[in-house]
Amino acid sequence: MGVLGMRIIFAGTPPFAATALDALIKANHKIVLVLTQPDRPAGRGMKNTASAVKQRAQYHNLTVLQPPTLKTSEAQEQLRACNADVMVVAAYGLILPEAILNIPRMGCVNIHASLLPRWRGAAPIQRAILAGDPETGVTIMQMNAGLDTGAMLLKHHLSIAPTDTTQTLHDRLSELGAKSIVEALALLNQDGLIPILQDDAQATYAAKITKSETEIDWHQSAEQINRMVRAYDPTPGAYSHCQGMLLKIWRAKTIVGNANVPGEIVAIDRENITVACGSGMLQIEMIQKSGGKRLGVADFLAGNPLKIGECFSKQSHATVTYD
Repeated sequence: MGVLGMRIIFAGTPPFAATALDALIKANHKIVLVLTQPDRPAGRGMKNTASAVKQRAQYHNLTVLQPPTLKTSEAQEQLRACNADVMVVAAYGLILPEAILNIPRMGCVNIHASLLPRWRGAAPIQRAILAGDPETGVTIMQMNAGLDTGAMLLKHHLSIAPTDTTQTLHDRLSELGAKSIVEALALLNQDGLIPILQDDAQATYAAKITKSETEIDWHQSAEQINRMVRAYDPTPGAYSHCQGMLLKIWRAKTIVGNANVPGEIVAIDRENITVACGSGMLQIEMIQKSGGKRLGVADFLAGNPLKIGECFSKQSHATVTYD
């Protein structure tokens, strides 16, 4: 349970942050201001849509600001006027100037979805899966002017299952992050946290995912390709080409075996399309063609008959459509 009367500015944008906002409200903290990204076009209709955090803030009748930058004196004065004890930041999406970091009485703390200093940066969940990490977690960090370089206040570990996708891992980390920030603020208010400096020599950087890296290279191992499938689910999806179609692979598993031609379809049944890789085989269980729906193999093959001996290929020059 949080400490009554603690005044918090909350800054966040996606569902990961909205979960934490809900937890802070339930813990009886006073959210004096919510900062979130400006509304953005989203969905097939590309209509301007409020962020998950803005939607939750409006539900709770909280004051919301959506400045395009926090570098202006006007934005900084608005934050000073809140007389906040602390600012909680979770996947906000804007850089906090040093002037902002010094406004709350206890500074600014960040909920980061990795075990810092591993995977500083924008895509820690995807990068942990891609690297085959056995675990990840949440770090509550005292923010400084660097990129996820501040002192660590609290850390909780979470195992990564062999079947975890970015979506399933995100959802578990979101709940863990919410519990962690409530715990951290209760301790922070009682001077019960000891900041631990990060070891920069152990740091790795979780760069934002680019479309170009989501195309499958079948010369890679089946294990690495399976990690891609899991890491790029729910978005943007790992893809390849066959019969001139752009195909996204959404669920697969690895099996032992080798063939001479990476990308070659070596077996087909109602549940799997088995494809040769640089080492091992990938059994595709769910697939989607551009403009279509995610389908199990049987349903997909009913309208798109693939044949043994045909090949999935890498076509880096192709235009990728993300539906």
